[in-house]
Amino acid sequence: MDQHILITGATGMLGNDLIQSLTARGHRVSVLARKPQNIENANVYLWDVYKGEIDIACLAGVDTIIHLAGENISKEKWSEQRKKEIIDSRVLSARLLFQTLANHKNQVKSFISAAATGYYGDSGEEIMTETATPGKDFLADSCIQWEDAADEGITMGLRVVKIRTGVVLSKEDGALPAMAKPIKFFAGAPLGSGKQWVSWIHLEDITKIYIHAVEHKEMHGAYNACAPFPVTNKTLTKAIAKKLQRPVWPFSVPEKVMKMILGEMSAIVLNSNNVSAQKLLSTGFIFNYTTLEEALNDIYP
Repeated sequence: MDQHILITGATGMLGNDLIQSLTARGHRVSVLARKPQNIENANVYLWDVYKGEIDIACLAGVDTIIHLAGENISKEKWSEQRKKEIIDSRVLSARLLFQTLANHKNQVKSFISAAATGYYGDSGEEIMTETATPGKDFLADSCIQWEDAADEGITMGLRVVKIRTGVVLSKEDGALPAMAKPIKFFAGAPLGSGKQWVSWIHLEDITKIYIHAVEHKEMHGAYNACAPFPVTNKTLTKAIAKKLQRPVWPFSVPEKVMKMILGEMSAIVLNSNNVSAQKLLSTGFIFNYTTLEEALNDIYP
């Protein structure tokens, strides 16, 4: 049955793709944004998370909320202030949504929240399922608070789904252009040991996962949203270089150099995450791109 879906954080790469894909399937879409703007196929309403302001008209007729809002974790170094912004942008935004739902009549039944595989911290070689113990670094702590904020919807009788996303691969935006840039300039090399696992997913598939969660009401709780076959950082670097027809240096960028350049934020590229997609597969979800080669062949035809 067609639904009316409210999306937060919809101006990013995933949000834009979701709007077009959802409307193509017959769903109606509304968007909560910080500034007035025209978005094709969507009604736009305004909110200000830090002021606690929201246009309650955004809830009219809405069945499902897809909550993507949150500061970009890789935009700048993690000062204490930046860490607070990363967490507050996720926690306070969810809290504002739930307060608004509690105080105004609505028909919302489902709350689907972005989450991240950073929840597991640096997990080495271990294959991580959704029941695994979370990590203990800042990435893990921010993800725990993020998911705890989403879970407040359970007490309101909502179906809550948390999509733990890995590295999203897309040619135009996200992690891939940043990884490809040094390779294009003949400076490609694995990072750290190069042995750390990277759980990746094609943009097309992460969009499909959100739509799957919207349309399959039996889904609830956390789901790892990564392709079934993760790769090491070294394998990923070499695969990108092959598609770009560039060499890869026969040595890695030392971990201490990465930490010197990026500080604590180096965890984004040095942490190892080998996550299982089995729970998602058990819902009947079918990936378009199960291997890195398939994904890169689509991105770099």
